Amino acid sequence: MPRFGRVATAMITPYDEQGRVDVDGAVTLAQWLTQHGSEGLVVTGTTGEAAVLTDDEKVSLWRAIAGAVSVPVVAGAGTYDTHHSIELTKQAEAAGVDGILVVTPYYVRPSQAGIESHFRAVASATSLPVMMYDIPGRTGRKIEHATLVRLASEVDNIVALKDAAGDPSATARFLSDAPEGFEVYSGDDAMTLPLLAVGAVGVVGVATHWAGQVFLEMIEAFERGDVAAARAANRRLMSTFAYETSDANPYPVPAKRMMRELGLPAGHLRPPHVESDGEALAEAARAIISELGLTRG
Repeated sequence: MPRFGRVATAMITPYDEQGRVDVDGAVTLAQWLTQHGSEGLVVTGTTGEAAVLTDDEKVSLWRAIAGAVSVPVVAGAGTYDTHHSIELTKQAEAAGVDGILVVTPYYVRPSQAGIESHFRAVASATSLPVMMYDIPGRTGRKIEHATLVRLASEVDNIVALKDAAGDPSATARFLSDAPEGFEVYSGDDAMTLPLLAVGAVGVVGVATHWAGQVFLEMIEAFERGDVAAARAANRRLMSTFAYETSDANPYPVPAKRMMRELGLPAGHLRPPHVESDGEALAEAARAIISELGLTRG
């Protein structure tokens, strides 16, 4: 079993009717996810709207969810500020989580030397295992191959990569140079099967909120060498891949709508996210619920 599970869901953050963080709802959702295919949870990542949460809200979520589930809980503690990321990482460890997710510093677009320094500094602030998060489409910077290899090889507690760079050939090259046992997780749901083919161990997903069991079926089929069954499971996810993000409704907007349609805690969104053409999005969610045979909560 991979360190953080084969299917780890990057959880949404539920809000109540007043827009406050619904900690009890988050616990309910976390427990539901672990009963529906999630072998790990990532809390306060991009899908969790981390950029609009206060530090106190993050800590309350980490503490509550870590205490409520038996699967690994990874805290999204990375920001564009190294010192702030270090402080959040320390608070996450004190809250009882099992790992730290650190995204490439976004917006400021640091050099490769700055990126490497950032990851080293945050990792040195904790005894917990650290997962790097490479998502150049949102951060404006790709972690280059040599930087990834040095960090994976030289920093003992940097043990995993959430790979949302969209280049399986580069992932294959990285894994050929990474130390034995280093784990790569797909950070793009639709790239999960291609990345499994080059050595990834699982997915940190968004659509795993509602299709976690299908993802798990696909990964298990691949693990036992039944590529045809893995492809069949992947085909079942085509509508989900089309639904889960778009220019009009980027993630986590569709995920929150899906959870509401399933009767699970979600709430709406904090600005600047808004839901566009909500009725069409709801209809699309209901069609996927029917297609996958999902049960409303």
